[in-house]
Order: sequence, then C-alpha cells, then structure tokens
Amino acid sequence: MDAALFVVAVVGVGVGVGVLVARLAARPPAVPATAGPVPGEGVERSIGELRNDLARVADLVHELEVDRAEQQGRVEGRLREVTELGARLADTTQSLHRALASPQARGQWGERMADDVLRAAGMVEGVNYRKQAVTAAGTVPDFTFPLPGGRVLHMDVKFPLDNYLRHLEADGDGERERYKLAFVRDVRARVRELSGRAYVDPDRTLDEVLLFIPNESVYAFVHTHDRGLLDMALGQKVVLCSPCTLFSVLAVVRQAVEQAQLQRTSDEILHLLADFEEQWRRFSEAFDKVGRQLDTVQRSWDDLAGTRRRQLDRQLDRIDDLRSRPELRAVAG
Repeated sequence: MDAALFVVAVVGVGVGVGVLVARLAARPPAVPATAGPVPGEGVERSIGELRNDLARVADLVHELEVDRAEQQGRVEGRLREVTELGARLADTTQSLHRALASPQARGQWGERMADDVLRAAGMVEGVNYRKQAVTAAGTVPDFTFPLPGGRVLHMDVKFPLDNYLRHLEADGDGERERYKLAFVRDVRARVRELSGRAYVDPDRTLDEVLLFIPNESVYAFVHTHDRGLLDMALGQKVVLCSPCTLFSVLAVVRQAVEQAQLQRTSDEILHLLADFEEQWRRFSEAFDKVGRQLDTVQRSWDDLAGTRRRQLDRQLDRIDDLRSRPELRAVAG
C-alpha cells in the first residue's frame, strides 16, 4: 500500500511539472517592457498553479493514507479473530485427542454418543432399551432393544480408533497409508469378533447385531477405503451404523414396537367388546324376562283391582240389602 501511495505522489508531481512546462511552452514571446507585462509574471502564475496541484495531490495522498490505515485495522482485527479461533480449535482437538487416548475413554465416548442418539429418537431406558443386559449365552452387549414377539436386538458401541487417529496425525503419505490399512484391518477384525459373541440367537433375537460407529467422518472413511466391508459385515450378520443411520434404525424399531403395542391394545379392545356383547345379551334376556313377569303381575293386579274387587263389592252390597230388611231387623231387635 505504501508503494502505491508513493507512485501516486510521483505521478501527481509529474503531472504538475508537465502542466508547468506546457504552459511555459505556450506562453507568447516576450515583448519590450514598454509594450507588455513585467517579465517573469507568467512563470510565477504557473508556479502558483503547480503549488495548487501539488496541494490537491497531497490531500489525495492523505485520504488514501487514512483509508489504508482503516483497512489495515480491520484486517488486523480479522487476523486476531482467526488466530483466536485457530487456538480454540487446536485446544478442542487436543482435548479430544486426550479424551480418546485410552480404549476405556473411547468406549465411554461411543456410549455417550449412542445415548444422545437414543434420546433424540425418543427412546427411554428401561422402556425402549436396556444397558449392559446379560444374554442367555453370558455375553454383555452395550444396548439391548426389546422387539415384538419377545425378540431383542443387540448393539455394541466399542469401535477400534487407534490406527485411525494415528492416520490423522501421520506426517508422510507412506505412514498415513500404513495406518489406513491397519485401521481397515482393525474394523474387519472387530466385525468378525462381534459376529462370534453369540449376540444372534435364532430363538431370542433378530438375525443381525448393530455395531455403532460414533462419528460420521469415521463411518464415511471406512466405506470409502474398504468398499467390500459392507458385504463382509452383512455376511457376518453385523450392521454398521453411524449416528444418522442409527437414528433411522431406531425410528423403525420404535415404530414396530408401537405398532405391536397398538395391535395388542386393539385385540384387547375387541375381546372386551365381545365380552360386553355377551353380557349385554344376557342382560337383555333377563330384562325381557322380568318385563314379562311384570306384565303378568300387572295383569294379575289389574284383575284383583278390577274384576275381583267389583265382585266383592257386589257381595257386600247384597249383604247390606239383606241386613236392611224389616224382618231381619225385628229378629235382631
């Protein structure tokens, strides 16, 4: 920026000098003192104009210098922000590296990532899944998901990351390639190990077991550098799941469980309706029987209150007539 200002200043001076020379060249020849202006007057006027041009150039240079200072201040501020961001990122990376330095820490990290995915999928521990539940074969998967029909689905979150981290930290291409191949071998060995843990039981589980890869980048790296891993894992009844794919699998599992629960509830409702219908039939029969009995009683009541009472009243009237005869009164007297 300083070099540019210097060029602008030199150009401005050159322009001023060029203007002065042009004006001097265009000035008419000098005339005798008795017939024209005082000698040197045109030169002084040109010098004055040159001074004005130089002043304007100086003002322009000053404005450019102020603008350059402002721009430089903004750039320095951005550079400080980038430096601070890089330092924070380096600290975070270093902390993550220390956190994943031991297999136990990596296992806890994978379990924590799985817990986050389970919560995001709406799963509740003790209801939708169990942790560290012992299988009938004595093995202990990290997560167990109960499914309809009394079956379960197991998932393990332990994943080999040592050589992957070494691959990221390697300095040369040869070293990175060596650690990449070692990492791919570790993953294949982990798949074979998981398939041999009796996590799949034809009578109690599904035909597959889930292997959780707690990072999308690692998941993509595995599939990019080992195209045959997917077929190999499926052949071993192992399904590789990243956080995103695990969320999809859990959504399907949860929907299947809810559908089974809804089916069971629907069956219970149908049984209750059938029982209610039977009880309603019996109630209706008993109610109709009581109604018929009430009709009989009503008819009997009406007969007593009507015909029988009238017959009795008629007999009482005859008795009163008999008692009112004179001969009976004389005998009675």
